Amino acid sequence: MPTLHEPRLPSVADIEVARTAVAQLRDMQLGDGQTSVQLRAVEDGTEAIVDMLSQLASGHAVTIVPVHAELTTQQAADMLNVSRPFLISLLESGKIGFHRVGNHRRIRFQDLMEYRRTQLQESKAAMADLAADAQRWRRSRSSMTPASSTRHRSAIC
Repeated sequence: MPTLHEPRLPSVADIEVARTAVAQLRDMQLGDGQTSVQLRAVEDGTEAIVDMLSQLASGHAVTIVPVHAELTTQQAADMLNVSRPFLISLLESGKIGFHRVGNHRRIRFQDLMEYRRTQLQESKAAMADLAADAQRWRRSRSSMTPASSTRHRSAIC
């Protein structure tokens, strides 16, 4: 499944480097005879380009979403990999912020990423709890005497 990286706003210096790179690429695109151009990399930009090209090389579609973007319910559901009705239940229960444009719900990308971040943290905590429970269970099973272990096993069957 394609990954979503946490959005980070670029520094002023990164913005300037990106503007210069865009101008160079546009010049190259317009057919000024150049077949290559050397660009100064934006700190987070290189990682983003490598991730994007990796996804394309794997046959996946890539979408670039500005941090300030507002998404439709279908776009947001697709990003969370959930059904649209389930997403709407999350919106209506207040778990994800949204506003209405006429009769349509719009979700800020930032709000969607905050919900996703919270869900991932809760999921990691639940997995850690399960792993700790499994370790405690394993320790309690290993500390049982053979006689009590046999008795316990027959009670389960």
